[in-house]
Amino acid sequence: MKVLPKEINNNYEGQKIALYLFYFFTLMTVVRSLIHMFASDGGAQTIATIPLDTFTNEGASTVILIFSLWGLSQLIMGIFYVIVSWKYKSLIPLMYLFIFVEYLMRLILGVLKPIETSGTAPGAMINFIFPPLVIILFLLSLNSKKSENLKNVY
Repeated sequence: MKVLPKEINNNYEGQKIALYLFYFFTLMTVVRSLIHMFASDGGAQTIATIPLDTFTNEGASTVILIFSLWGLSQLIMGIFYVIVSWKYKSLIPLMYLFIFVEYLMRLILGVLKPIETSGTAPGAMINFIFPPLVIILFLLSLNSKKSENLKNVY
């Protein structure tokens, strides 16, 4: 299994746990996107604990729109993950690299451009946990059981 396979197909040769957790990331991405798009506050206050009620109406509306647009971007990635899960599983290692970059950059940007919140958003903790977890899953998605079996035979 390679990050950029010569042939893109539905053959997944990595460890099953990486496949099943990719399904979890896919579902989580789609659900999260829909919340950001359709929640009345875009999830900004109810989930991310951004104190929108202290903003002007215009300021709060701007933040809500940005969260909704972010949800749209997440939905596009989520749909791409669904397509990979359904028809092109050979791309799962590449998708893990995309997930890694997303969560690593969330962490970095959160440090570089902090925002005022009234609590700790669930995403703030996930941003610390997911990068190392995703690297492990990436490596497991590359690790072919067939090659392990061949090593055990010889």
